[in-house]
Amino acid sequence: MNNLGLIDIGGTSIKFAVWDGNQLVEHVVRKTPHTLDEFYSVLTSEVFTMKKNYQITGVGISSPGAVNKKTGVIEGASAIPYIHNFEIQPELEKRFGLKVSMENDANCAALAELEDGAGQGADSLVFFVIGTGVGGSVIVNHKIWHGAHLFGGEFGYMLSSDDQTVSNLGTSVSVAAHYNQIAKTEKTGKEVFNLAKTGDELAIESVQRMYWTLAKGIYNLQYSFDPEKVVIGGAVSNNPDLIPNINKNIEKIRKEVKIASIKSEVVACKYTDQANLRGAVVDFDQTYGKN
Repeated sequence: MNNLGLIDIGGTSIKFAVWDGNQLVEHVVRKTPHTLDEFYSVLTSEVFTMKKNYQITGVGISSPGAVNKKTGVIEGASAIPYIHNFEIQPELEKRFGLKVSMENDANCAALAELEDGAGQGADSLVFFVIGTGVGGSVIVNHKIWHGAHLFGGEFGYMLSSDDQTVSNLGTSVSVAAHYNQIAKTEKTGKEVFNLAKTGDELAIESVQRMYWTLAKGIYNLQYSFDPEKVVIGGAVSNNPDLIPNINKNIEKIRKEVKIASIKSEVVACKYTDQANLRGAVVDFDQTYGKN
């Protein structure tokens, strides 16, 4: 495989790296610009440096928003409003003088896990990204399932209970918010998790609320798509208590729903900071074929 330039666009920073056919090299981080002109300037400068130093033959990009791979338009919205709703991919190809592939960041992370991460060997998987909200991806037959309106994998919009969404209830941010609202404190999610371990009843209730929400969402998706694996990403996936407690709550559901005959294989992601970049390699290969 030839060398690829890689770009991971984030709201506060943009990561650049080179894939040498086997691993990521030359990792650079730049602050996300405030205007489209500055954005073009930063990306073009870094890509030309990669062309000079590594003879890259294409560029894979991980982006926020709903990437329409047919049109080269980043639909939807994100923290970088100026990249949306026009044909940005053809413009970047013209400026770089190279083939460009683009995919949503959560989808890229899912592809990285599928390729050689926690989802390796599976033909299908559901990938949860748990941050300030809940996002994710659905992969069927090794391909991203984008959906008719590019909303495939937006699990955070699912209703959980009392007209509350999974994003409202299923994150460490929601854990802290629930605890602080009742206790009149300003604890972080991590602090509430630690309090739960000491036996604090309100902390236990707040944490359990998150586990139950995620378990219910995973159960529903298992019986909607029947994936081989469910992979959990985001910073909270580093919590060693997360997967066991999600599984424990899925078992509670299965005991209540007697007809449930299968159980999700739920695993934590392998990649964190590198996931989007690695997934952009997979997406480029799927778009243009391996060189």
